[in-house]
Amino acid sequence: MKMVKMLAVAAAIVAMASGSAMATPSTQIWIPSTDAKDFKNIHIDIDNYARFSSQPDAGTNMYNVGLSAGVLPLENLKLEVGVDFLKQDIKAVDDHPFYFNAKLATPEGAFGIKELPALAVGGFNLSTVSSNLTQQNIVYGLVAKTLPVVGRLSVGGYNGAEKTLGKKTNTGVLASWDRSMPEISDKLWLAVDYMSGKNVNGEVSVGGSWTFSKQISLIVGAVFFNPFQSTVGGVFPGGKPTFTTQIDISLP
Repeated sequence: MKMVKMLAVAAAIVAMASGSAMATPSTQIWIPSTDAKDFKNIHIDIDNYARFSSQPDAGTNMYNVGLSAGVLPLENLKLEVGVDFLKQDIKAVDDHPFYFNAKLATPEGAFGIKELPALAVGGFNLSTVSSNLTQQNIVYGLVAKTLPVVGRLSVGGYNGAEKTLGKKTNTGVLASWDRSMPEISDKLWLAVDYMSGKNVNGEVSVGGSWTFSKQISLIVGAVFFNPFQSTVGGVFPGGKPTFTTQIDISLP
């Protein structure tokens, strides 16, 4: 019953915000991070990805609302699960708008081992519908370490469904840098992330977030799909770059 109520709240927020986007597991700008939500922490993401170009080959805009929660009552091992409602103005895709995600993670220094990096394994864009357009079923692994002054560096890899992402183009590397910026403000955070692969997800993203309160923050950034790779048939697989805004709401 609580889950139904939360979905209703999320839908209402989307209506007021007139659009949303991809709420995968706890992320950087585009790719997953090694962060995972604490037990009973409920999170709503309202994301919008708008193309910089209006040309016919630019690709569609994407709007998503996601609901996720921490479900494991342990300090050194966290599990979060979530569901996303994604619209892309493509009927064949929008007919099956629900996707699922899950992540199992350990924080840096877990189990009293100071040198231990953060670790995460999980999946996102998981679909129960057998469709060549929507069933990406991406699984991934990540390791991350925070270095003095530099910030946090993360690296890992992923594998998705061949029938959706393409044979030999369904795997790749995940990498990111992120850092809080207390020199400017404790509320400011910056990040750059990268997802390789000549498929619809391959990209480089840059952006930052501002924390308005303990419950609300806003990410603003840009996603450049496959900027360093050759095109397929003269078209970028993921389309032209997008401007993204991502509202994060933590409950309670």
